[in-house]
Amino acid sequence: MGSSNSEVETVDVAIVGDAKPQSLDLGRADALNARTQQYLTVVGILDELLPQGLKCNTSSTFGDGDFISRQNQWWVSLEHTFHKNFLMIGQPVVEKMLSTRLDGFVHYGEQVESLTETNEFVEVVTKSGRIIRSQYALGSDGAKSTVRAAIGATFTGSKPEMLWSVLDTFIDTDFPTCPEIITFQLNGQSRVSWIPRERGLCRFYVLLEGEVTQERAEESIKKHLAPYRTDFVKTEWYSTFDVKERIASSFISKDGAGRVFLAGDAAHVHSVNGGQGLNTGIADAFSLAWRLTLVLKSSRLQEGAAGKILRSYDIERRQTAQGVIDVAAALVRDTVHTAKQYVGTIERNAGYITGMGVAYDTMGSPIVEESEYGIWKAGRRCPDVVLSKPDSDGDIWLYSQVTYGKYLILAIGDHPEQALAHEDVAVLFNILPSSATADSVVTSKVRTFTADWAGADESYAVVVRPDMYIGYVGADIESCQRYLDRLFIR
Repeated sequence: MGSSNSEVETVDVAIVGDAKPQSLDLGRADALNARTQQYLTVVGILDELLPQGLKCNTSSTFGDGDFISRQNQWWVSLEHTFHKNFLMIGQPVVEKMLSTRLDGFVHYGEQVESLTETNEFVEVVTKSGRIIRSQYALGSDGAKSTVRAAIGATFTGSKPEMLWSVLDTFIDTDFPTCPEIITFQLNGQSRVSWIPRERGLCRFYVLLEGEVTQERAEESIKKHLAPYRTDFVKTEWYSTFDVKERIASSFISKDGAGRVFLAGDAAHVHSVNGGQGLNTGIADAFSLAWRLTLVLKSSRLQEGAAGKILRSYDIERRQTAQGVIDVAAALVRDTVHTAKQYVGTIERNAGYITGMGVAYDTMGSPIVEESEYGIWKAGRRCPDVVLSKPDSDGDIWLYSQVTYGKYLILAIGDHPEQALAHEDVAVLFNILPSSATADSVVTSKVRTFTADWAGADESYAVVVRPDMYIGYVGADIESCQRYLDRLFIR
């Protein structure tokens, strides 16, 4: 992957890191929500993280020396979802795992100095002199993004006057510790939150008035946990952050027609309340990667299809980002109110906090075709339904069976077997009622399952995009192929 300073580097994928010499050591984000866990299941890496994290699906409120409430309805009521919880795990753990898997593709100690875009390519020059020329580029280089400035996108919004302390620390306490996110109320306000983490680590968020220091943050934590004793044993990381709420004017250069994309903090920033930062950034990446792969690898795109596929990223993710900003803004402003009001805001906006309510069905996306049948609705997340096979013991969850990067056609009910016209970009699953004979499952020429939820008299088909959002719901396999015809040549 190396090159001299005077050479233009030609690679399939190159990830240019920031100035740090390796993946993150300490701090930053602290949880993966339910939707992010589904994404990581699809790409086959969640199982590596699960043993290292802590599952948490309960939010508690504590005040006047006792627990005021405990609630988890927005988690346990999630339907068609295997992991109904946050996975509490530090961003350094996630980054290290990804960095190991991407060994050879990630270049640390590099910062982008300039970016040039033409009609044919994008050229990036780093401060070390590395030159990378590519067909497309993604800027996820933080809130002060050089890439965003290079494409001329504005970054506007508001900035509440709030400066928070954040600590990753080990404590010795007689407080009744529990694997719950605890919001502490004192004098009618909710200025301290305790996030349980891996290794027995504790993450505290503290909103102070006046001077903001680690010593004052620790004093505030002790007051909020009273009458229980709290001693700080070892603090691994302390930082402060001021709340900013901003969004880029476009997530694609040239008003949606260009070759440069934005994601993560380069595209949107907001408060940490609700744990949506890392999760939204991962969703951006998951949403863009399959689009770029199809545009770069498919030789059978219809005229204009590449533009539709790429432009839909900006349409879907920018409106989603604005929703995330609005939710985080409501939460951060409620920290100066009672815990009951703060938790009420969480409950009303649980779809964003869990990630499972993010949907694209009302956004005008060119690759969402309005249609629905039962639990299947175009623009909504594909349910992670339970399937069965005669030769398998236990439940089979749909998300564990798919291949990231390909469309999925679910033929539910009795459909005549037929050749798939778009087998280079799509996979066909037959899902029969549980009453179907084992022989009809085993002898099928395509991947076939049975399901208790598949009605004996039902027959319909669903196109699931590679990002596990539904693109179209139709009466049969052929109608789904016609949906794909609008993007790909048979």
